[in-house]
Amino acid sequence: MSASKQDETLLWTPGEPQNYPESPLSKAFAQPLMLGLFLPLQTGGWSQSTLPRGTDWSFDYNARLTQQAEELGFDVVFGLSQWLPKGGFGGETGYRENFLDPFVSTVALAAVTKRILLLGTIHILYGPWHPMHLARFLATADHISQGRFGANIVTGYAENEPRMFGSTKADHDKRYVQSAEFIRICNALWAGTDNLTYQGEFYSLEEAYVSPRPRYGRPVLASASGSPAGFGYAAKYSDIAFISSPAGEKLADALPKLPAHVSAVKNAAAAENRQVRVIINPTIIVRPTSEEAFAYYHAIMDHADFGSIRNFSARHAAGDSQSWLEHSDKGRAVGGHLHIVGSPAEVVEQLKQLHATGVDGIQITFYDYEPELAYFGESVIPLLEQAGLRLPQEQL
Repeated sequence: MSASKQDETLLWTPGEPQNYPESPLSKAFAQPLMLGLFLPLQTGGWSQSTLPRGTDWSFDYNARLTQQAEELGFDVVFGLSQWLPKGGFGGETGYRENFLDPFVSTVALAAVTKRILLLGTIHILYGPWHPMHLARFLATADHISQGRFGANIVTGYAENEPRMFGSTKADHDKRYVQSAEFIRICNALWAGTDNLTYQGEFYSLEEAYVSPRPRYGRPVLASASGSPAGFGYAAKYSDIAFISSPAGEKLADALPKLPAHVSAVKNAAAAENRQVRVIINPTIIVRPTSEEAFAYYHAIMDHADFGSIRNFSARHAAGDSQSWLEHSDKGRAVGGHLHIVGSPAEVVEQLKQLHATGVDGIQITFYDYEPELAYFGESVIPLLEQAGLRLPQEQL
């Protein structure tokens, strides 16, 4: 078989995991509101504050969190990726200086879990990556995890990251064109109809083949973006699209703007005769009372690590990311694209409002992960089930 960049339809397409009723992805998608946990695989996790806490980047800590999330019925855990110089973002905390690779880490988590989906981020345009590499690596991870592994495919927005790999950053929309060709080739290899010979704009293959086949057509694919080009890519190739808040971290500001933001992704997918689930990342601060929750929330902000926050903001300003544009410095101390703060009942009400905008799931970050995840499971998840936002595991 041969194909050219002029006729992408000549590439084979595998089945999608969401179309297999028995796939782990289909079971996760059966939940009215998917629950995900953003793992703190990096120093400081998502929060740039010096308020004391136990959050840790080590693999053992993240493995415990993943097992805890699985026991609570969470659907997915996820790790982000960045490439940073010595000291990370600096400041008092050395924010994100230590950074476990999310691809390797989430594959390793398959050995200590049984049900939960595992997503790791990969910058596919950096360094010597070729579609053959990713197709084999992800097929292998798919078999290790029994169909529970997926990749968050990102193109990279930062100026300095490509230079670490001896290259320069390409134009924003052009990166999505290249990523689309990359994933189309992976899809053809996962379909495995025959040896693949292909000459495209960015990649070429001659008599290429990858085996074994993934368990449910192909591995789970995700992407994260806030741009039309990114939404267009997600509509064609992703099962899950991570979006950011279009109006900063305050939920009240974001709620009016989220429906159009979410619809942009879903309408683009519908035009491709596909369904894409949209997920957003809130940091959740929940305590027995509203007063306790807001006292803790303000204490985190009062200990903001402004040195690392300035460096984080400068990096985003120098790149072409369309996330974090409206977020405040003190908001960065807490982390997350949105802040959901209050008593258990108040948190559930805010999640109901968020779900009503069309959001299909949340990828949660916590400040002090282990105890806060435990309290969320004890106090919030039963109320989510009562509200019809979650189904008990035995009903799936």
